[in-house]
Amino acid sequence: MTTMHERDTLLENLGLDGQNKAALGKVLNTGNIAQAAEDEDGRMSATIRINRDEICWDPSILVLPHGGDLDLEIINDDQNTHCALLPSNGDRKFIWLVNHSKGRASLNLDGPGYYWYSSPSGNDEGRGLTGVIVVLGDVPPEARLDRPDQPRP
Repeated sequence: MTTMHERDTLLENLGLDGQNKAALGKVLNTGNIAQAAEDEDGRMSATIRINRDEICWDPSILVLPHGGDLDLEIINDDQNTHCALLPSNGDRKFIWLVNHSKGRASLNLDGPGYYWYSSPSGNDEGRGLTGVIVVLGDVPPEARLDRPDQPRP
């Protein structure tokens, strides 16, 4: 588990520590932040949990060092049934998570940006089961918008 100091330091280092910078650090601070592990071949992996009686993802912010493939394990430690609607290029993934269960998904997030995920069953989203996967890196030149440079946080 990440300590509060480690979380704040990571949010600051990534530029996600202020509402007007990227909004994520302030909007989703009900959970933790974590970085995905990376294998030698560049494939990434991480585990996200729903802790008992907390109704939030842990971590609620998952950081990937670059775009690519992510193997995600989701564990529902809660006494209620939830689900996970996950982003993946070209094909969203849906996992039904009955109480005290786990599921796995292989995602492909090939570009930098914020990829939101949630549990759209019942009122889970309204109660806090929303999260984001932050993919770091620069947009390739061929994918950039034709506009002047914008200030960066």
